[in-house]
Amino acid sequence: MVKRVFNFNPGPATLPLEVLEEAAKATVEFNGLGMSILEISHRSKDFEKVLNDCVADVKELLGLPDGYSVCFMGGGASTQFAMVPMNFLPAGGSADYINTGEWSSKAIKEAKLFGTVNVTASSEDKKFSYLPDPKAVPVTPGAAYVHITSNNTIYGTEFFAFPDTGATPLVCDMSSDIMSWKFDASKFALIYAGAQKNIGPAGVTMVIVRQDFLAKANDKIPTMLKYKTQADNNSLYNTPPAGAIFIVGLVMKWMKKNGGLAAMEAKNKAKADLLYAAIDGGAPFYRGTVEQGARSRMNIPFRLPSEELEEKFIKEAKAADLVGLKGHRSVGGCRASIYNAFPIEGVQALADFMKEFAKKNG
Repeated sequence: MVKRVFNFNPGPATLPLEVLEEAAKATVEFNGLGMSILEISHRSKDFEKVLNDCVADVKELLGLPDGYSVCFMGGGASTQFAMVPMNFLPAGGSADYINTGEWSSKAIKEAKLFGTVNVTASSEDKKFSYLPDPKAVPVTPGAAYVHITSNNTIYGTEFFAFPDTGATPLVCDMSSDIMSWKFDASKFALIYAGAQKNIGPAGVTMVIVRQDFLAKANDKIPTMLKYKTQADNNSLYNTPPAGAIFIVGLVMKWMKKNGGLAAMEAKNKAKADLLYAAIDGGAPFYRGTVEQGARSRMNIPFRLPSEELEEKFIKEAKAADLVGLKGHRSVGGCRASIYNAFPIEGVQALADFMKEFAKKNG
């Protein structure tokens, strides 16, 4: 039996064990071909089926209506920060951005290279510890799109409602919570997400784009940086990250087998409730850093009375097979990331460890 620790890392993150076991077999030989999934041609019928099945499962799980393309690209979500304005922010135009953390700040920085950025709402005034009210976010007349980051990995906030942008296209970075709860995907003109948190391994980014929005894209940019290139060629214009796409496909099948997004949401809520109860119940020794109404189910930051105790907590937790609990270097403290595949048994183990640690050190 292979030893498996409880992996609280923010990404690359925990994948389902059965997915890893299936991927391990396919890494040696896939489909009786005498070749690895990493070796077969991306132009082969075998890989086209992998890709097409994955796309179909994504659409089914999200309940996407007709008129959307699902693409798989390299470069991570950070490349999308530039690709979105490069494709959709016209010369002399503007776009609206909601700033709720480090990743939205980086997206804003990239967008400013291409046009005017209107930061229409921000939580920077309180160190990103809360979220602006999505119902109160204004939309700039004539804005090319509105950009929002649904979950903030570093600061631990998450939107469960989105602004009504009317006829203005809504774009969302869902890297940290894609497929973790049931939401109306048809509200969005474009969604992008790095795979390495909820839907697969590092190395592939999923982009979901509405075709009427795609029709407005700038055509005078490099071929490989056009969303239209990827959509028109079913992500096969060049060699895609085939192995990573294969694993994303396995994760989609695992989600369907385990009840789809409604079941993922219920499990994720139960895990988050358990951990927040451990933090709140352990006060004042433990302190959450996010306002109650903005708390993420995916990334849960907390502080202890001192940095010395935090270092001791992280070290002793690791010795107890609870790994990856160090907070981001920009904010410090502790952080538990509990994405879709993270088991509730691991959250319970952490809650029990927290109780004992506070008893010994409080």
